[in-house]
Amino acid sequence: MSESQESAPQPIRDRRAPRFPDGPTPDPAGSHHERRIRSFQPRRSRVTAGQGDALQRLWPVWGFDIDGHRVLDLEAMFDGLPVVLEIGFGMGEATAQMAAADPTTGILAVDVHTPGQGNLLALAERNGLSNIRVANGDAIILLREMLAPRSLDGLRVYFPDPWPKKRHHKRRLIQPEFLSLVAGSLKPGAVVHCATDWESYAEQMLEVLSAHPDFENTQEHGGFAPRPDSRPLTRFEGQGIDKGHKVHDLLFRRTAGA
Repeated sequence: MSESQESAPQPIRDRRAPRFPDGPTPDPAGSHHERRIRSFQPRRSRVTAGQGDALQRLWPVWGFDIDGHRVLDLEAMFDGLPVVLEIGFGMGEATAQMAAADPTTGILAVDVHTPGQGNLLALAERNGLSNIRVANGDAIILLREMLAPRSLDGLRVYFPDPWPKKRHHKRRLIQPEFLSLVAGSLKPGAVVHCATDWESYAEQMLEVLSAHPDFENTQEHGGFAPRPDSRPLTRFEGQGIDKGHKVHDLLFRRTAGA
């Protein structure tokens, strides 16, 4: 190696420049920013080489930012498949398993975790899962501004942030106002499936879902539901069970309404 090669300075990346120019952006809604309590915290932890590669190559194909500037054509996006919205998919393993088990259903998977977004895209490519689309940003803006009425065939919310401190319970996602927003995007008969390993949150979910006029419990006698085979046992769930946490599933159906 020559002296000039040894002393050549390494290029310095502009910290203000996006790491993935064609990938997910940190604040996709931009001008739609609101002064409200958010139900999530953006996490920009370490992205592996494989996840980064998937983001660079596959985000323009299967990913999009929730910017609030357009209404999605889900029929075109998923080639006519019925579409289920999944809010919060972590690293995407369970999402990929569900997509593989049911290729006749499209999964619109929303999260703000960059490594998880890259991991799910990589899993989708590796397993030939063309029925997954990955959305980056606030699910509230997606529901309110980017989805047509009665365009969804289901909603999945698995292990959302429990915000365990009592003063933070107002930040929990499953609230009456959220359910009213969701109801407008769901087709009659669509199922809302929630799961949590936090007892107090499970009780709150059951209370607000049971009280909401647009939803009915699929369990004949009310209460929680057995875990359906369609929901994989996740690594996160296994960790909770190992700690003695009991997992609760809730399955509620969108009523016909007005």
